[in-house]
Amino acid sequence: MKWTKQRLNNLFFIIGVVAVVVMILTFDVSFADLWEQLTKAGYWLIPIIGIWIFVYGLNALAWQNIIRSNTDENDKPVSFWRIFRLTVTGYALNYATPVGGLGGEPYRIMELSRDVSKQHATSSVILYAMMHFFAHFWLWFSSIFLYFILAFCDCLPLTPVILTFLISAIVFCLLAFYVFSRGYKHGLVVKVLKWIGHIPGLRGWSRRFRERHAEALENIDAQIAALHKQDKRAFYSSLFLEYGSRIVQSLEILFMLLLFGVDCGGGFSGLCLTFLYSILILSFTTLFANLIGFLPMQLGVQEGGFMLSIAIIGMSSQLGANYDAAALGIFVSIICRVREILWILIGILLMKIKN
Repeated sequence: MKWTKQRLNNLFFIIGVVAVVVMILTFDVSFADLWEQLTKAGYWLIPIIGIWIFVYGLNALAWQNIIRSNTDENDKPVSFWRIFRLTVTGYALNYATPVGGLGGEPYRIMELSRDVSKQHATSSVILYAMMHFFAHFWLWFSSIFLYFILAFCDCLPLTPVILTFLISAIVFCLLAFYVFSRGYKHGLVVKVLKWIGHIPGLRGWSRRFRERHAEALENIDAQIAALHKQDKRAFYSSLFLEYGSRIVQSLEILFMLLLFGVDCGGGFSGLCLTFLYSILILSFTTLFANLIGFLPMQLGVQEGGFMLSIAIIGMSSQLGANYDAAALGIFVSIICRVREILWILIGILLMKIKN
């Protein structure tokens, strides 16, 4: 049977629907507990869920800059709405599949190739995925210095263990920046395929695939390298938008902290400090989530990552006597999972909405 784009679209849609059903049926809290947490959230659910419109909007703008940077005369113009739709759907498939990227990125390439060449679609999706992770490392890197500033102001502890962890994180980020710089200068598709060829059982496939698509692969790597060399404005604006989306995303944690009565003393200064704490919590939680990203929908990561970040930065002693880390961790886990299911469902439904 020939797999047309429409049939592949239907396959992705079915996988997404099945994943949502499985997530709902395997929700590891009772309906009573779920309803209790949702009732506790109340109207705060609107900004917690709604903030992701702006997060995905910034992601879509970052991807749009990359797509426009190397458009040729044969490519059709791609509207922001279409890019936004593919952004939401791509992330929905990534959240729903066991290994992030096995669903979302192929779907984006398949759909975007309706408007631009397949090589252009592939290179832009790879470039955006690189930029997405590149911005993560910049978030982690800048959060380290944010922690040092707050520690210098006696807002956070700086024990030998924490200092060792932060220095190790700096070294880790610098190594990642070097790897990304090499990828942006020379491309990385061919190198990744060569690396896959060292995996037992995939050596023959890797060699045949590189020989069969040698010219196309070289063109894709050339387009990846061209973004940084020829259009630095698109490169840095895309990076800025991706980094900005992480800052906007930290508002979700801020809303949950405020809902729980955590405001660091109240007032404008207390609100600002709580927002800075939210950025640090997001940074450590996303780091933990990416380390175990093979789990579908990152099960347990919200609660575990949140609790781990609290322990690492020692915030429990800074946020007041009424602060209950365990209860807040469970609340964050449940609300984030509800938000993920809703946005996954929205992303899957958007697959069936035409331009």
